[in-house]
Formats: sequence, structure tokens, C-alpha cells
Amino acid sequence: MAADELTRARREAERVARESYGKLLAFLASRTRAMAAAEDALAEAFAAALARWPVTGVPDVPEAWLLVTARRKIADEARRSRVREGDRERLVLAAEEAAARCEESGTIPDERLRLMFACAHPALDPGIRAPLILQAVLGLDAGPIASAFLCAPAAMSQRLVRAKRKIRDAAIPFVVPEAGDLAARLDAVLDAVYVAYGEARLSDEAVYLGRVVVALLPDAPEALGLLALMLHLEARVAARRGPNGEYVSLSEQDPGLWDPTLIAEAEEFLVRAGALRRPGRFQLEAAVQSVHAARRSTGRTDWPAILMLYEELWRTTSSVVVAVNRAVALAAVDGAASALAALDQVASDLRLATYQPYWAARADVLARLGRPEASAAYERAIGLTSDEAVRRFLAERRARAR
Repeated sequence: MAADELTRARREAERVARESYGKLLAFLASRTRAMAAAEDALAEAFAAALARWPVTGVPDVPEAWLLVTARRKIADEARRSRVREGDRERLVLAAEEAAARCEESGTIPDERLRLMFACAHPALDPGIRAPLILQAVLGLDAGPIASAFLCAPAAMSQRLVRAKRKIRDAAIPFVVPEAGDLAARLDAVLDAVYVAYGEARLSDEAVYLGRVVVALLPDAPEALGLLALMLHLEARVAARRGPNGEYVSLSEQDPGLWDPTLIAEAEEFLVRAGALRRPGRFQLEAAVQSVHAARRSTGRTDWPAILMLYEELWRTTSSVVVAVNRAVALAAVDGAASALAALDQVASDLRLATYQPYWAARADVLARLGRPEASAAYERAIGLTSDEAVRRFLAERRARAR
């Protein structure tokens, strides 16, 4: 087996996993109505690809090959296990139909929205719906999901397993619900899309899914707000790294590098959301980013307006994430002492122990006050990020603080 063929096979498998895992799972699970079985079969299919592709070559349509292989795994497992005869036949036929359809067209229909709304079913605990969407539809591991929801990875894994069992036992359908039932499931879908945007490899997919949700629910203000928020953040991608790959904080970014087309589109969605007069979290978050975007034309950041928006977000959500952002705004408006007092108010929350932005914000505030504890806070923040550019940025700040 040539080393270059093995490398190519691995890269292709990684690409398909990154770009098509959710489509493959949604397509297979929506037909077999057995999410756990579909996940197991896909995992085995990817393992088979790593073993076979270096020998036989990467197939013309890798996704179709994976789906056919997963179908065989489902069929084999259904025959081996103690599945009732009727269920066994349904599983096998559904998997074969899915594979045949993919082989004929060479493409996989994007049915992730059906799976997303199935994962947001009212029969499931509200707290697990968004994490389940992230794992099932977007392929995130339990670790990053737990981090996003400030939870222990082991606990999150157990909750995800129980949720999938509930989908199976309750025979939850993989369909986009009727219009009257969509609103009750929307919050979990939006939460999952928002967390997915925070994962660099999933940001494009998150924006795409945000657009799909808005197309499905054009009068849902929070869906519009989330899409506006993501587009504002996306507009700054080119400005987040310097010419040598160094991290550039928002306050130091060159607004001339921000994408005016995306900013204008974000503002359009935010205006549409505001016209519906049902304010919510994502609209407020988007409004914060809108104020930041205004620096492109005014040359200054209206920190009092940002603080006012975070005050409202804090009042309505009591989120520790919002508390950290509110403290950053307080530092700009009222000074570092006020910001430190605000951070101290939430310091006892155990979830903040591993929340990197909290330690970065705390370190900056302590450094501005000339406090020696700043160095330890910077160390904590550096240890909680794997982004080398951010680590270097924080290390430079720590050196200046010393």
C-alpha cells in the first residue's frame, strides 16, 4: 500500500465526513427510522473506506460508496440481531432503497432539516434537543458539544444515548412538522445552528442551514435574527488574521477588510426581524454585531449602545456567556473596576472553570488594573484554547502585563 494512496484515501474520507456526514446520516436515518443503527453503519463504512480506498482507489462518488456500504452493514446487523421480523424487513428494504437511489443519481438529497426537527421533538427533554442535533446532523463529538453547553463530556454522552433510544422507542417520525408545530421546535434548531457556527469547519454549513430555516419560516423573527448574527460575524472573517496568520481582536481589526455585501444582507434580515416586533436573544445578539459593524462608517464603536443591549440580554437570559460579554462592554464604558466586579458576580459558577473567554476577559481586566493575578488568568486562558494564533496573542498580552 503506497503511502501517498493511504494519505489521499484518508484526506478524501475526512473531506466526505466533514462535508457530507450529516446528509448521509439524515438520508439513511429518515428512511430506516433507526438513528443509532444508521450512525453505527456509517462509522463502519468510513472505517471500511480507510481500508479499501488505498487499495482500490477512491470511488468516483465517495458518498454513494459509503451509503451502499452502510446499507450492507445495516442489513447484516438486522439479520444477525434479534430484531422483529417486520422491523428487520423494513430496515433492510429502507436501507437498500436509500442506497439504490443514491447510486442512480450520484447525489444525496439534503434531508437534514427533517432530522433536525425530529431531534427537536417535544417528546425529548428540551435540554438535549440542540446537542442531539449537533451530533446527529452535524457530526460533532460529545466533547465539543459538552464544551459548548458548559457540561461534562461523560454526562453529555449518556444523555445523547438516552435521547436516541427515546427516538427509537417513541417511533418519532423523521419529517418536517406541520406549520403549527414548527415554532415549538424552533428554539432547539436555532441553538444548534448557532453552536455549529462557532465550529470553524461547520460555519459555512451553519449559514446554509440558517438560510434554509429562514426560507421555511420567513416570519420567524429569531430565525431572521440568527441569520443576521451569523452574516455579521461572517463579514469579518478576512480581518481576523494578520498577514502572517496572527490573531487580530475585534477592536483592532481594520473595518475596511469587512465584507460590505454580507453586512448589508445582515442588516436587511435584522430589519425584517425587528418589524415583526417580537424581540429575542438572537435579534439582540445581532444588534450588538450591527453596532460593531457601524464602525466601518463612523470610525468609532458605540460602547454605551452595546452595553445597553447586553444589559437586556442579561436580564432576559441570565446566561454566563452574556455575563462575560457584558463585563467586556462595562470595561469600555465604566472602566476595568466595574468590569471586574461584574465578573466576580458570576465567578462562583462552576461552568466558567473551563470557559476560555471568561479567563481571557478576566486577564485583560486584571492587567488594566495592574493586578498581579493577571498573569495566572492569562495562563488559564492560554491553556483553554487550541488555536495557536490566539495562544500567541494572549502570551504577548501576558508579557506586557508582567
